[in-house]
Amino acid sequence: MEQLDGGRALSFCGNNSTAYSVKNGVLNNPCFVDALNLVPHVFLLFITFPILFIGWGSQSSKVQIHHNTWLHFPGHNMRWILTFLLLLVHVCEFSEGIVCNMVMGTNHLHLFMPAFMGFVAATTSVVYYHNIETSNFPKLLLVLFIYWVLAFITKSIKLWKFAEDKGAAQYVRLYITALLVILYGLLMAVEINVIRVRKYVFFANPQKVKPPEDLQDLGVRFLQPFVNLLSKATYWWMNPLIIGAHKRPIELKKIGKLPIAMRALTNYLRLKDAYEDQRTPEDPDRSPSIWRSMYRAFGRPILLSSTFRYLADLLGFAGPLCISRIVDQLNFEKDVPEGNNTTVTHFENYHMSSYDLLQNSSILAVLLFLALILQRTFLQASYYVTIETGINMRGALLAMIYNKILRLSTSNMSMGEMTLGQINNLVAIETNQLMWFLFLCPNLWAMPVQIVMGIILLRHFMGSSALVGAAVIVLLAPVQYLIATKLADTQKITLEHSTDRVKKTTEILKGIKLLKLYAWENIFCDSVEETRGKELTSLRTFAFYTSMSIFMNAAIPIAAVLATFVTYHILNKGGPSPSQAFAALSLFHILVTPLFLLSTVVRFAVKALVSVQKLGEFLQSDEIGDDSWRNGDISVSFEAGKKPMGMTKAINRKQPMRYQMDNYEQPTRRQMRPSETEDVAVKVTGGSFTWGNNLLTLSDINIRIPTGQLTMIVGQVGCGKSSLLLAMLGEMQAIEGGVYWSKQPDCEVIHEGNISKNRNSVAYAAQKSWLLNATVEENITFGSPFNKQRYKAVIDACSLQPDIDLLPFGDQTEIGERGINLSGGQRQRICVARALYQNTNIVFLDDPFSALDIHLSDHLMQEGILKFLQDDKRTVVLVTHKLQYLIHADWIIAMKDGTVLREGTLKDIQTHDIELYDHWKTLMNRQDQGLEKDIQQDSQTTLERKTLRRAFYSREAKNQIDDEDEEEEAEEEDDDNFSTTTNRRSKIPWKVCWCYLSSGGFFMVFLMIFSKLLKHSVIVAIDYWLANWTSKINNSAGTGMFNGTRPTNTTVQGQDSYYLLVFIILCAAGITLCLITSLTVEFLGLSAATNLHHNLLNKIIHAPIRFFDITPLGQILNRFSADTNIIDQHIPSTLESLTRSTLLCLSGIGVIASITPIFLVALVPLAVAFYFIQKYFRVASKDLQDLDDSTQLPLLCHFSETAEGLTTIRAFRHEARFKQRMLELTDTNNTAYLFLSAANRWLEVRTDYLGAVIVLAAAAASIWSSHYGLHPGGLVGLGLTYALTVTNYLNWVVRNLADLEVQMAAVKKVNSFLSTESENYEGSMDASQVPENWPQDGEIKIQGLCVRYDPMLKPVLKHVNAYIKPGQKVGICGRTGSGKSSLSLAFFNMVDIFEGKIIIDGIDICKLPLQTLRSRLSIILQDPVLFSGSIRFNLDPEKMCTDDRLWEALEIAQLKNMVKALPGGLDAVVTEGGENFSVGQRQLFCLARAFVRKSSIFIMDEATASIDMATENILQKVVMTAFADRTVVTIAHRVHTILTADLVIVMKRGNIMEYDKPETLLEQEDGMFASFVKADM
Repeated sequence: MEQLDGGRALSFCGNNSTAYSVKNGVLNNPCFVDALNLVPHVFLLFITFPILFIGWGSQSSKVQIHHNTWLHFPGHNMRWILTFLLLLVHVCEFSEGIVCNMVMGTNHLHLFMPAFMGFVAATTSVVYYHNIETSNFPKLLLVLFIYWVLAFITKSIKLWKFAEDKGAAQYVRLYITALLVILYGLLMAVEINVIRVRKYVFFANPQKVKPPEDLQDLGVRFLQPFVNLLSKATYWWMNPLIIGAHKRPIELKKIGKLPIAMRALTNYLRLKDAYEDQRTPEDPDRSPSIWRSMYRAFGRPILLSSTFRYLADLLGFAGPLCISRIVDQLNFEKDVPEGNNTTVTHFENYHMSSYDLLQNSSILAVLLFLALILQRTFLQASYYVTIETGINMRGALLAMIYNKILRLSTSNMSMGEMTLGQINNLVAIETNQLMWFLFLCPNLWAMPVQIVMGIILLRHFMGSSALVGAAVIVLLAPVQYLIATKLADTQKITLEHSTDRVKKTTEILKGIKLLKLYAWENIFCDSVEETRGKELTSLRTFAFYTSMSIFMNAAIPIAAVLATFVTYHILNKGGPSPSQAFAALSLFHILVTPLFLLSTVVRFAVKALVSVQKLGEFLQSDEIGDDSWRNGDISVSFEAGKKPMGMTKAINRKQPMRYQMDNYEQPTRRQMRPSETEDVAVKVTGGSFTWGNNLLTLSDINIRIPTGQLTMIVGQVGCGKSSLLLAMLGEMQAIEGGVYWSKQPDCEVIHEGNISKNRNSVAYAAQKSWLLNATVEENITFGSPFNKQRYKAVIDACSLQPDIDLLPFGDQTEIGERGINLSGGQRQRICVARALYQNTNIVFLDDPFSALDIHLSDHLMQEGILKFLQDDKRTVVLVTHKLQYLIHADWIIAMKDGTVLREGTLKDIQTHDIELYDHWKTLMNRQDQGLEKDIQQDSQTTLERKTLRRAFYSREAKNQIDDEDEEEEAEEEDDDNFSTTTNRRSKIPWKVCWCYLSSGGFFMVFLMIFSKLLKHSVIVAIDYWLANWTSKINNSAGTGMFNGTRPTNTTVQGQDSYYLLVFIILCAAGITLCLITSLTVEFLGLSAATNLHHNLLNKIIHAPIRFFDITPLGQILNRFSADTNIIDQHIPSTLESLTRSTLLCLSGIGVIASITPIFLVALVPLAVAFYFIQKYFRVASKDLQDLDDSTQLPLLCHFSETAEGLTTIRAFRHEARFKQRMLELTDTNNTAYLFLSAANRWLEVRTDYLGAVIVLAAAAASIWSSHYGLHPGGLVGLGLTYALTVTNYLNWVVRNLADLEVQMAAVKKVNSFLSTESENYEGSMDASQVPENWPQDGEIKIQGLCVRYDPMLKPVLKHVNAYIKPGQKVGICGRTGSGKSSLSLAFFNMVDIFEGKIIIDGIDICKLPLQTLRSRLSIILQDPVLFSGSIRFNLDPEKMCTDDRLWEALEIAQLKNMVKALPGGLDAVVTEGGENFSVGQRQLFCLARAFVRKSSIFIMDEATASIDMATENILQKVVMTAFADRTVVTIAHRVHTILTADLVIVMKRGNIMEYDKPETLLEQEDGMFASFVKADM
C-alpha cells in the first residue's frame, strides 16, 4: 500500500525526497499548495456531472418558447467573456507547466495537472450554466457560486506564497496566478449579482421572469439577438436551417418574422425622432441633417463594430510576428548546441521567465492559432453588426421615404419636380447605396490604422528598405481608385446601350408577327446587332478596366516584395534572414487587402454623399397644403413621439403592431362646418386654387354639392373639371376661400347591414385608371370587408362579369404592373367598381365613360349610378362629356376656363340661360348621331374582350408550356429516391459551365487555363526562391560564425547577386503573367457573351410564330435583359475570382505538403469538413438569394404604385393601410437579406476556423520535422506564410462557387432557348428560279388545305378548297375561331401546312424560300403596329422606294395632309408603338405600308375592327379604287364591309360552309351569311 502511494506521489511531486517534507509548514510546500488547488475543480466535476446526466430526464418547469435560446440571468455576456478568458489563462498555465516539466529531469505532475483540471472544470461550468439557464432552474446555480469561492481562496493562497519569494517577479507563473485570482474574483461577483437580482436563494420571494415578446411569438426565427455568446459568435443557431435546406428548399415561412428591434417601424421611429429633434423651436425651418440623424439613431452599433474591427486588425499582425519568431527559433535550435540552459528554481521547481516562454516554438504555434481564431471571430462579428445596422437603417429610410410620398403635394408629381423615376431611384438605388456605405464605413477608419501599423512593423523587420515597398503599395492605391471610377463610368455607358438594346428587342418581339409577314426580321435584327455592337465596345472597355483592377491586385504584392528586397540588398550588401523575409512577405499580403478595398470604400463614400443629398432634397420637398381643411393631414402628432415615452417605448407592447402605426400617425380629420342647410355635403366659397406654380387654375369658385343627390360637372376639355374635384379633395393649394364638408348625423345606419358609412373617406375614381398589383377582387374591395351580394351587384353594374370570365383565374387573377395587361376600358371599369363598392357617403367619378363604348356607358349610368348609388342615398359627383345624361342630374355645374359658368338644375338653366341650353342641344344631337353610328359597329368592348381572349388563348398555352418546363425540372429533381433529390440540389452545373466556356472559344479557354497555372507556379517559385536564398545566406553566415572564422565575402556576394538576378526575373515574369491571365479571363467572358447573345437573338427572331404564342413576352425579354446582363458583367469576374482563390488555396496546400508531408494526415479530416460545409452552404445560399430577389420586387412595385395612385389613396383615406403593407413588405425583404448575410457569416466563421486549424497543423508539422532536422528554416517560413494565405481565401472559394452557380442559371436559361427550332427558311426552290415579278396576276388555287399550329395540336383548317380569279375581291366571314385568320396566315406559310397546297400563279408556295414568298405579298393586320423611328422607316424599312412613291401611298391612305403638317414630313418621329397617333391613323399608316409594296395579292385581316366609321369608309374606297387590279382577300369583322365583294366565303370550325356571290347568298334566307347580315344591321 505504502509503495503504491509512494509511486503515485512520486509522479505527482517528482522523485526528490525533499518534495514531501513539510518541515517549513504545510503551506510552504509548493506541491501541497498545487494539490490544494485541485480540490475545487474535482468538487465541481463530482457535483455537476450527476446533475447534468440525471436532471435532464425530468425537465419540468420549462416555459413554452424557443426555450433553448432564452438568456435571462443577469451578467450573462460578462460571464461568458470571463469564462473564455479563464480558459485562455488555463491553457497558458498548462503549456508553461508542460515546458517546465520537460526541462526538469523527472515528471512533476503538480506543475500542469491543476491547470488541466482547471480547464476541464471551467468548460464544465459554462456548459452547466447554459443548461440551467435554458431550463430556468436558478437554484442549481448555487453549486457554481461555491466553486468560484473555493477556487478564489485556493488560488489566493498560491499567489500569496509566490509573492513571498524574492525572485518571483520574473516568473510567468506569478502573473498567470494573479490573473486567475482576478478572474475567479470577478466570476464570484457575477454570481453574487445573479443572486441579488433574481433572489432565488436567501430571499423569501424569488423574482418571476417572462421571456421577451419576440420569443413568445413562435414566428420569429431569427435568433441571433437571443442566443448565447458562443452561438452568436459562430452562428451555431443557423445549423438546422442551413443543413435542412439540403432536404427541402427554404421558404418564406421558414425564415419567419423579424425580431421587434429590427422591424422597419421600430427603426423608423428612432430615425424620425433623431431627424425631428434637430428642428429647434427657434429655427423651425432649418433642414435637419440626415447624416446627423443617422448617426444619432445608428451610431452606437457602428462604434461597436469599429471596436471589433480594430481588435481583429491588431490580432491580424500576430501572424507575421509569430512566423518570424518560429522560424528564428527553429534555426536557432538547429544552430545552438544543447545543454547551456540556465534554470531558475523556486523550492527546487523550475519556472520559466516570460522571455523563455515566448522563445518556445510550440507555444508560439498555439498562440498563433488562438490569435487567428479570435481575429476571425472579431472580424465576422464586426461585419455582422454593420450589416444588421445597415439593414435596420434601410428599413427606416424606406419607411421615411414612404411617409413622405404619402404627403407629397400633387403638384410636385404633376409639375414634374419629382418624377416617378426619381422616387423609384430613391427606393431602389439610393437607400441601397447608403446601406452599402454603412457596411463598408468601419473600413474608412480601420484601414488607415491597419496600413500605418503594417508599415511600422515592416520597418521593424526590414529596416528602411521596407518603406520603399510600402511606398510602391501606397503610390499605386490612387491608380486603383482611378480605375474604380473609370469602371463606374463605363458601367453607366454600358447601361445606356443595353437599355437601348432591350427597347429595340421589345419592339421587335411585340411586332414579330408583322415583321415575319413582311419578311423584315433581318433588317430589325441588324439594328439590334448594331446597338449590341456599341454595347460590346463599352463592355470591352469595362473588361479591360476590370482586368486592370484584378491585375493591380495580384501584381502589387509582387512588385512591393521585389522593390523591398532589391533595396535591402543594395543597402545591406546581402539578403535578409528567413524570419525577416517571411514576416515581410505575410505583412505585404495583409497590407494589400485594405489598400485594394480602400478605393472601393472611398467610391462608396462619395456615392453615399450624393445619395444623402438627393434624400435630403426629397424630404424637404413640398407637402400637401396645410392651409386647407386637410390640416396637418398626416403630420405626426408630436406628442405621441416625443421623449417622455423614451425611445422605442412609444410602442405599446400589448397592442398588436397594426394599431400602433395608426396611433402614431393619426391623420386629423377633415374639419366640419355646420352649414346653413343640412343637405349640402360639400361647399366651396370664394375659392381660388392653384397647382403651386402661381397660376390660378380655378378662380372664384362658389358651389355647393347637395347631399344624397347626383351632381354633374360638364364643360369643354381642359376647363378645370377634374381640378375642381381635386380641389375639393384638398389636393390643390387654396390661395383664398375654402372647402367645407358637412358633418353628418352619426347614427345613420344602412338598411341591409348595420355598417355606418365611413365619414372621412371619399370614393374617388380618377380619370387615369389606377390598379394595384393584386387580384381583381382585391382591386375592387380595396381593403373593405368582402360582401358577396354587394360585390356581385357592383360587378354587374360595371358589366365586368364577361371580362372576369375570360381571365385565367377569374377574379383571383393578378392584374396591374406585373400581372395581366388589361385594356383601357377594362381598367377603367375596375376603378369605377372600386368607387361603387366602397361604403362611403360621397362618390366622386371623374369621367368614368371616357374609355367605354356606348352600351357600357348606358348600362353603367342606369345600373350603377342611378340605381346602385342613388338607392343608397349617396352623394355622387360626376364629371362627364356625355351631355345626353344631363336629364338624370339633380344638380348641374357648368364650367368654363377655370370658373363656374352656371350652377343649378336643368330646368333652371333651361329658363335662365337659353343660349347654353341650345348649345347643349346641338351637341346632344351630334352625340346621338354618333350613337346610331356606334350601334352599327360592333362595340369596342367586344373587341377588347377579343384581344383579351387572344392573349389568353396563347397565355393558357404559355402556362402549359411553363408548367411543362417546370415539370421537366421537377422530373429531373423528383426522383423516387429522396437522397438523389438532395444530391441533385447540391450538384454543380458542370454541363452549363462547359457550354459557357465553349461558347467563349476553345483557344481562349486553353489560354486561360494555361496562363493561370503558369502564373500560380511562378508565384510559388518566387516565394520558394526567396526561401532558398535567405536560408542559404543564413546557413553560410551561421556556420562561419561558429567556427570562429568568417567565410570570404566574395563568394557570398557572388552567390547573392545570382540569387537576386533570378529573383528579379521571376518577379517580372509573375507580374507579366498576372496581366495576361486577368486579360484572358475577362476577354474569354466577353467572347462568350458576344456569341451567346448573337445566337439567342438569331434563334428567337427566326423562331416560328407559334413559339411567340406560347412563350410569354416577359420571359423572352428577361433572357435579353437580366440574363444577358449577368452573362456580360458578372460571370467573368466571378469566374476569375473563383479560379484565383481555388488555385491559391491548392498551391498553398501543395507547398505545405511538399515541405512537410506529415501535414497531409491532418488534411484529410479538414478536407471532409470543408466539403460538407460548402455543400450545405451552396444550397442554402441559393435559396436565400432567391428569397431576397423575390421579396424585393413587390416592395419596389408597392412604392411605385403608391406614387402613381396618390390622389386615390388620399381620397379614400387609406394611408394607414398602405403604410402597414409597406412595413410588412420591407420587413419580409429585410428578413431574407438578414438571413442571407447571416448565412455568409456562418460560412466564413467555419472556413476561417478551418484555416486556423490548417495553420496550426502546418506549424506543428514544421516543428515536428525540424526536430528531426529535415529541412532549413526558410522553408518553414514559406509553409506558414502560405498557410496564412489559405485561411484568407477558403471562404472565397465557397462564396464564388455559390455565386457562380446562381449566375450559371442565366446561361442555362439562355441555352434552353437556343434549342428552339427555327422556321425552314430555305424552301425547295432557289430564290433565283422565281420570276422577278411573280405573282403577276394574283390567281389563287387552294386545294385540300389542312393546317395546324403545331404537330401536337388539332388541325384548324380541314380540307379547304377554293379558287380565286385574278383581281377578284373576296370576303371571308365567320364567327371567332372559325379559322378565318388561320387561312390568311396560311398564304404566308406561317402555320404548319401538313396536307394540300396553295398555288399562286402556278407556284406551290410551300416550295418557295420564306423570304421570297413573304416579300411578294401584302397584308394589313388587325392590330396596327408601328415602330419607333421615322414615318419613312415605318413605310419602307428596306429603303427601296422613292419619296414620290411614299407620298403617293400616303395620299391614297388620306394621310398626306396630316404628314405634311408634321415637323420633318416623312422624317417626322414616331414614338414607341406609334403612341403619338390615334388608333385610326395608325391603321391608315398600315394601309399605306401595304400599298407601298406593290404586290398583286393583298390580304386584310379584320383590318377595320379598331376604326371609326369615317376611317372605315376611306379604307373601303381605297380598296375599291387603288387596288382595282389586285386580288384582295378581306377577312371581315363586320359583315357589311363585304357586301360589295365579288365572292363571299363563309367559314365554320375550319370548313367552308357557303361559297358564292353575296347576292346569291343573301337570297337563301336560312343561310349563315344571311343571318350574319341580319344580326349586323
